[in-house]
Amino acid sequence: MSIFLKYFLAWFPMLLLAIGNGALREFVFRKYMGELPAHQLSTFSLLLLFTIYICFVIHWIPPASARQALLIGLFWLALTLLFEFGFGRYRGNSWEKLLADYNLLEGRLWLLIPAWVAMAPWIFTKYFNR
Repeated sequence: MSIFLKYFLAWFPMLLLAIGNGALREFVFRKYMGELPAHQLSTFSLLLLFTIYICFVIHWIPPASARQALLIGLFWLALTLLFEFGFGRYRGNSWEKLLADYNLLEGRLWLLIPAWVAMAPWIFTKYFNR
C-alpha cells in the first residue's frame, strides 16, 4: 500500500474526531456558555484531540523525511478544507457563514485547526527524529 494511501486513510479518524467534537460543542458546551466561548473551547478541545491522534499516526507510520511530513500535512489540510467547505456548501451555507469561523478579530479561533493539521506531521516528525 502506498504511503499516501495510508495517510489518506489515517485522515478519516480526524474527520470523526471533528464531528464528535462539534456534537459536544452543540449539545454540551453551548448549553453552559455562550456561542463564542463554546466555539473557542471546542477549538481547543479539537486541537488537543488532533495533537494526540496525529502524534500517534506519525509515530505509527513515520514519514520517510521532514519533506514528506510537510507534504502529508498539506495533503491533510487540503482534505480538511475540501470537506469543510464542500460539505458546508452542500448544506446550503453561504461563503460568508463558512468563513466567519476564521475571523480572528471576532474571537473566532478555527484558523488554528487547519494550521495545526498542516504543521503537526512535520513538527512530530522533527520531534521523533531528533
